[in-house]
Amino acid sequence: MGAVNPEFVLRLESLLSRVYPKEHIGDLIKKILHLGDKWRYGEHRSSEWVDGTNVYLITYGDTISQPDRPPLATLNDFAQKHLKDSISDIHILPMYPYSSDDGFSVIDYRRIDEHLGGWSDIHHLSAHFNMMFDCVINHISRSSDWVKGYINDDPYYRDYLIEAKPELDYSRVVRPRASPLLTPFIKADGTQLYLWTTFSEDQIDINFKNPQVLLESIDVLLQYAASGGQSIRLDAIGYIWKELGTTCIHRPQAHNIIKLWRTILDEVIPGTRIITETNVPHHENISYFGEGDEAHMVYQFALPPLTLHAFLREDTRKLTQWAQGLNAEAHYPKTTYFNFLSSHDGIGLRPTETFLHDDERKYMAQETQRKEGRVSYKDNGDGTHSPYELNINYLSALTEANDSVELKTRKFLAAQALLLAFLGVPALYIHSLLGSENDLDGMHQSGINRRINRKKLKLDELEKELETKGSLRSEVFNGLKKLIAIRRSRPAFSPQAGQRVFELSEKLFAIERFDPKTDNRISCIFNISSQSQTFKLAVEGEDLIGGEAFTGQMRLQPWQVVWIEHKLKAPEKLGGLRRWRRKIMISLKKSKANRLLRRGLGKAKR
Repeated sequence: MGAVNPEFVLRLESLLSRVYPKEHIGDLIKKILHLGDKWRYGEHRSSEWVDGTNVYLITYGDTISQPDRPPLATLNDFAQKHLKDSISDIHILPMYPYSSDDGFSVIDYRRIDEHLGGWSDIHHLSAHFNMMFDCVINHISRSSDWVKGYINDDPYYRDYLIEAKPELDYSRVVRPRASPLLTPFIKADGTQLYLWTTFSEDQIDINFKNPQVLLESIDVLLQYAASGGQSIRLDAIGYIWKELGTTCIHRPQAHNIIKLWRTILDEVIPGTRIITETNVPHHENISYFGEGDEAHMVYQFALPPLTLHAFLREDTRKLTQWAQGLNAEAHYPKTTYFNFLSSHDGIGLRPTETFLHDDERKYMAQETQRKEGRVSYKDNGDGTHSPYELNINYLSALTEANDSVELKTRKFLAAQALLLAFLGVPALYIHSLLGSENDLDGMHQSGINRRINRKKLKLDELEKELETKGSLRSEVFNGLKKLIAIRRSRPAFSPQAGQRVFELSEKLFAIERFDPKTDNRISCIFNISSQSQTFKLAVEGEDLIGGEAFTGQMRLQPWQVVWIEHKLKAPEKLGGLRRWRRKIMISLKKSKANRLLRRGLGKAKR
C-alpha cells in the first residue's frame, strides 16, 4: 500500500460513519485504500477545471456506423474529421453489455459491448478527446451475474438486491415510471420473492445498505476514471438509497455516498469530474452541488422544457424568471451547470413544477402529440398518472413540418445559441448537432417512445447530407460550428465568468456574460418570436454572429440572435491597463535587479 494521506482517511471515516454502522468503518477504509492503490492513475491527467473551450457531445456508441468497422472506431473517425475544432469532450452513453432500455439495463459494468468494439477503441478516442462515461449504478439487468447469483442463493451476492413485501405501504415512494415498483421472481428452491424495480422489471435496484455493494461501486468508478473517463455521469443517482416510509429519493445517505465517491476520485485520480443526472424539480436537482463537495456539475434539467415553452408560446417571461435566480447556486470552486436542450431521453417536465402551471405542461404535451411525438407518464402513488416526459426530437418540437429549411434552421439555431451562451458548460446531443428530425419509423417499429430521437445513421449517407449545401443537416451543422467557434474564443462565455439576466420584453430573452479578468463583456439578445422586435442597449460594440456594428439600437428579424461584444470605453481600457501594470510591478518588486525596468515603467506612466 502506498503512502496514506491522513486527511483523506479522516474524510473517509467521517462520510462512511454517516451511512454505515461503526463496526464496518475500519474494514471499509482498509479496502477503499486497497482499491485506490489498484487504480491509481499517475500524473499525466490534467486536473485543470473546465473553461469556455469545453463543449460536450452526447452520443450512443453506435449512432454512426459503417460496414466492417466497429461503431466506436467509426465514431472516432467521424469526430477526428469533423469535430476536433468544436468538441472537447465526448459522452458515450452506456457502452456495456445490456438487455434492454438501449443500454441502461447493464449486464456487466466492466466490459464494453462487443457490438460496439472494445476498451482499445475507447483508448483511441481518449487520445484525441476528453471522455465521459455513464455509471448506471442505481440498478442492474436481471440477466447480470448479480441478479442470477442472488436468485440462486450464491453467498457472494447475498444482500446485493432489495427484497420487498407487497402487503406493505409503498405509496410515498417517488416514481419516475408507471410500471410496477415490485417485480416477482422465483428463487432456485421454487419460492417466490419480490424485488424492488424503480424503472422496469428488467432493471433491478441495487442495495447500497450492503457495504460490499459500496465497494463494488467504488471499484467500477475507479476503473472508469483510470480507463479514460475524465467525466462520469451518475445515472438516476437520487434513487440509490431506499427507506420504507420515505420518498426513497434524495436521501441523506445518497448525498453522502456521492460525496464519498468524489473524495476518493479527487484523491486517487485528480481531475475526474462527477456529473449527477437527477430529472427532478429544480431546487431538488441543485442540491447535488452539496457544499461544493458533491457533484462537480449537475444536469440543468429545467433549461430544455422552459426554453421549449418560451419558443412555443413566443413568451420569455417564465424562462427569464427562472434564469434570474441561478447565479448564486453554483458559486463553489469547481462547480457549474451541465447545460443541454436535447439528449437520448425525452424532455422532462418535472423540473418545471415550480415554474409552470399544470395547464402549461398540458399545452406542451398537446403540442408534442400534434407534432407526432409521444408523452410518457409517471405514477403519482395515489392511482393517478401525470406527464413526466415529452418524447420528441428537439428540432421537430420547435418547428412545424411545413417550415422551410431556412426557417427550421433559424428557429433551431436560436435555441442552440441560447444553450451555448448560458452560464455553465454546454452539451450537444449528436442528433441536434447533425440537424436530425423525428425518427417516426424507429419509434413505431420498436414500440419505444424514446426511439423517436435515437436514429441510427450510416456514415456515407450522413457525410453526403452534410456536404449538400442547403440541406437541413448542412445548415444546422455548419451554423452550430460557427457559434461554437465564437463561444470558444471569448472569455465572457467561460463557466467562471458572470451572468446577468435582464428584461427587455416578453418576446426577447436577454443575458449578459462578463469576464472580470479581461473585461470581456457580451450581451446576448434572442428574438423568440415570429415577429420583428426592436431593442435598445446603452452600449456600443459588434454582433459577433452577424458582424454588424451596434450603436445602441437594433431591429431583430424573427428568431434572430445577436451576441454583442461590448467595445471597451476609455475608463475600462485604463482600468485594464492599471490592473496589468499592478501585476507587473508586484512581480518586479521581488527582484532588486529590475530597478531600472521599474523606472522605465514609471516614466511610461507619466
